[in-house]
Amino acid sequence: MTFPAPDLDLLRSRLEYPSGRLRVVMDCDTDNEVDDQFAIAHALLCPERFDIRAIYAAPFSNERSSGPEDGMEKSYRETLRVLEALDPVNPPDVLRGSRRFMADRPEPVNSDAAEHLVQLARESDLPLYVVATAAATDVASAILLAPEIIRKIVVVWLGGHALGWPHAREFNLSQDPNSARVLLDSGVPLILIPCLGVASHMLLGFPGLQRDIGSSGPVGRLLTGLFESHGLDRVGYEKEIWDLAATAWLADPAFVRAEVVPSPILAEDLTWRFESSRHPVRSASWVARNAIFQDLFNRIRRQA
Repeated sequence: MTFPAPDLDLLRSRLEYPSGRLRVVMDCDTDNEVDDQFAIAHALLCPERFDIRAIYAAPFSNERSSGPEDGMEKSYRETLRVLEALDPVNPPDVLRGSRRFMADRPEPVNSDAAEHLVQLARESDLPLYVVATAAATDVASAILLAPEIIRKIVVVWLGGHALGWPHAREFNLSQDPNSARVLLDSGVPLILIPCLGVASHMLLGFPGLQRDIGSSGPVGRLLTGLFESHGLDRVGYEKEIWDLAATAWLADPAFVRAEVVPSPILAEDLTWRFESSRHPVRSASWVARNAIFQDLFNRIRRQA
């Protein structure tokens, strides 16, 4: 699919680090792993920064689901469970996302999430920040349904691997490569958070988690229990909490270093290709692992 040339001045301004309190939606495959729960908790425990309007349940397909629709339904239920533990004063809407991935070409997959994203983006001239920590089906579908929202949103997407990595075959990207191509090719303001080589530094072991927040109210018990239920309480083991890097970029400019680069091209073999004439995106290259976890854990302790 060919997209119109982006407004480069607007695009560059939207790639700058934003100030103030932000309108935000999240798109999460919450039951796929244990890290979406950390990202949701982080965003909702930063009310001075995040005005969370909605959380979308994204599809996933692996050993924890029978297919993308089942994964989406499980993500929907798990998101509600996380919100119950967090008990926010103004809980965000939770909506179901796509029931399948995009097919052989970029075509929208309609869903409550995609329609809501379009509606919310149109409601204000202020940018809507879309924190996406799953296959990009819901977000890309919204862009294809209403391309004008490219001027209204900024996408912070955790997907692929570092731009110097031999390949980009990370779970979120590999589940729906065509939706990833929409984000990379459309000219939507995109903050790319790669996994291996960047977010993979977000490692957390069970003993430290148990020590720091294991008894810190419902949220601490929820996150600690996730490690136990997934069998991650093994001696000497540390788990990647990749998704937390996406909320961290918006939470504090010191948490994630990211540079403006030409948008990479996702080749058919799911490797990165580069052309200097491409429109810009911002790609993360480093995360402040200790500071990010300290910020989250201190917020959980204060809430308890």
